Amino acid sequence: MTVAKAPDPTEQSRWRPLRLLQEAMDADIARIYAQARIDGLKPSWVMELLRLHARGPMSITELAESVQRTHSAMSQKVAAMRAAGWVRTVTAADARSKQVMLTPKARRVAGRLAAEWRATEAAVAELEAEIPYPLSRAVSDIEAALARRSFRDRIAAKLAADPGWAGTGPAAAGDPAADQG
Repeated sequence: MTVAKAPDPTEQSRWRPLRLLQEAMDADIARIYAQARIDGLKPSWVMELLRLHARGPMSITELAESVQRTHSAMSQKVAAMRAAGWVRTVTAADARSKQVMLTPKARRVAGRLAAEWRATEAAVAELEAEIPYPLSRAVSDIEAALARRSFRDRIAAKLAADPGWAGTGPAAAGDPAADQG
């Protein structure tokens, strides 16, 4: 007897190609670092390393705000960069926060990372010139559309019309705790 399997909604995705493109581009940047013998560096750390190089030591909060990340995300990233030897942290004078600073290892390659950043931006500009609708314009247009109606509101409207969502969860079962929040 064969049991019918539920359809897998993840088989189709409008997000996946964008995520895979970003991963492929980051992998190419990582290959550039490997060829240059800049070992143990993730492309996703370079903005923060360059920001620290340009502005000097910063608190985790200041660094997070400067690159538009949450404190929690930046704290995790700093921990990973510290473990890899790119930054170090010291307790600030007020003893309530930590200052993040580059290690000598990071300072030695900061000029090369800045060069890679400029080259990457130039390569993206070159790519955008080759396509009919630049990605940076698509991002701006999406941001404008989301300013008119949030992504959360768009998802909620779709869920309200989806019978697979309606009538499920604690609130539908009359769980009074689900209404508290």
